[in-house]
Amino acid sequence: MAVMMYIRFPLSLRNVEDLLHERGIDISHETVRFWWNRFGPMLAAEIRRNRVSWMRSYSNWQWHLDEVFVKINGETHYLWRAVDHEGEVLESFVTKRRDRKSALKFLRKTMKRHGSPQIFVTDKLRSYGAAMKVIGSADKQETGRWLNNRAENSHQPFRRRERAMIRFRRMRTLQRFVAVHASIHNHFNQDRSLSQRDHFKANRTAALAEWRGLCAA
Repeated sequence: MAVMMYIRFPLSLRNVEDLLHERGIDISHETVRFWWNRFGPMLAAEIRRNRVSWMRSYSNWQWHLDEVFVKINGETHYLWRAVDHEGEVLESFVTKRRDRKSALKFLRKTMKRHGSPQIFVTDKLRSYGAAMKVIGSADKQETGRWLNNRAENSHQPFRRRERAMIRFRRMRTLQRFVAVHASIHNHFNQDRSLSQRDHFKANRTAALAEWRGLCAA
């Protein structure tokens, strides 16, 4: 429960401590920090392993690629993110530069884990086009003013968490957190505005039951 609350919702470590205290669980906020560092990556890896196999079966798989600026100790870093056409966050990758080498490393890492899509939707950053020429996918790239809204909107949950955590202090911590956050967000994201209430409640219950099963294992 502590790991889910901290990763899934824009709560601080002390917020989680107070919420658990109301439920009769007396722990320190440092215990919450230790738990998410210890168990968060394990749970996220298991969720990702269960989802990768069936995600590759899409015949019309489309990726939306985008990057956001993240400040770490006053220095600008870049968080590259790949999102598919249904809003699943596929990969998150942190770099210090936004050049062809960084874009190529990000694409190769994502394709090694998830395969290759039918279409890459990107903004007009030249690094994407240069990297796709190297991997031989230049003909699959699409750019447009509104085409990449799926990726732009998917940044919002991360930005809310960033504000709650008062930003990040190390690049390694950011990379670890976004990887865990992406998998857990995928697991509980039900797109409630696009489904009927009964279906949403059933899917939410199933997601929570699966999460408890992962924790019990």
